[in-house]
Amino acid sequence: MSKPEKVLRSLDDLAVEGFSVEGLDPVIERYDVGVSALMKERIAHANDPIGRQFLPTKHELDILPDEHTDPIGDEAHSPVKGIVHRYPDRVLFKVTNVCRVYCRYCFRRDRIGTGSDHLSASDITAALDYIASHSEIWEVILTGGDPLVLSAKKLKQIFDALADIDHVKIVRLHSRIPVVDPAFINDTMMSVLENFPKQIQIVLHVNHRDEITTIAEEKFIELRRVGCTLFAQSVLLQGVNDTVDALGDLFRHLIASGVKPYYLHHLDRAPGTSQFRISLQKGQALMQALQGQISGPCLPSYVLDVPGGYGKIPVNESYVTHLGAGRYRLRDIHGGDHLYFDGECDD
Repeated sequence: MSKPEKVLRSLDDLAVEGFSVEGLDPVIERYDVGVSALMKERIAHANDPIGRQFLPTKHELDILPDEHTDPIGDEAHSPVKGIVHRYPDRVLFKVTNVCRVYCRYCFRRDRIGTGSDHLSASDITAALDYIASHSEIWEVILTGGDPLVLSAKKLKQIFDALADIDHVKIVRLHSRIPVVDPAFINDTMMSVLENFPKQIQIVLHVNHRDEITTIAEEKFIELRRVGCTLFAQSVLLQGVNDTVDALGDLFRHLIASGVKPYYLHHLDRAPGTSQFRISLQKGQALMQALQGQISGPCLPSYVLDVPGGYGKIPVNESYVTHLGAGRYRLRDIHGGDHLYFDGECDD
């Protein structure tokens, strides 16, 4: 098995064409920097789809009035430290604030990194006690940070506790690591995943086809072999994947690699992320174009987290408009309108 990639944290180590360190001191004082060597190899220019995601820029200090350090309202739904209980049947369990790489558009960017407020052993116990005491919780989503940065021993301790909670049937992990540093998931960690008695879903965070290496594809196979179901979530980002070709290439390649595209997130309004933002209207147009060009299983749900903690909503273009009296206007994948009569149904 190959060794884990070195994580590059020094600005000098990140030198690529087009990368400037001018004005970056206050940026790196506020936000952690980390790029795996594998991802550094994929960057041809600082402004290419991979460089934009991982290389810091002075634009991160351009903070708009409506940007917020808690843009999706985690705090409003956090009954105990580390837990977010926004939806009735599932909780987020933020088991760590550390990542293997640091994305420049991250919606938790003010809360993650080496200097963040990390969970203590008693915090983890309190979080597990909360899950155990709420029988409506069917699914636990391990997030952070990146849950796969935990040692195999610590992850097993959490898994063992969740295995003993009968009403928890699914454990989902959200992680960048299988893509950005696949070798970090070693044989010991694979054994922990394989021996967990409940279903494990791993949601990979990947935004562009160029992130997916042969090494990552081999890791996907290993993860599926030990019983993990693989999904992917992406964020719609200006200059990274905001074209039909970029999204189509990514989603098709994921399906061909045994990974189901799950969510395409509209960018949350975190501080200093406006350089990545596109409009909802453009996002809807991209999804409408994809609907007519790629296979149905390749299409994720395009979603927006309503600011303030009100949850996700779909923002796909509507294809059906009710006109009354059983009449509907249908919009086809080419933008054409058609009248449809559903005469046997009640209004």
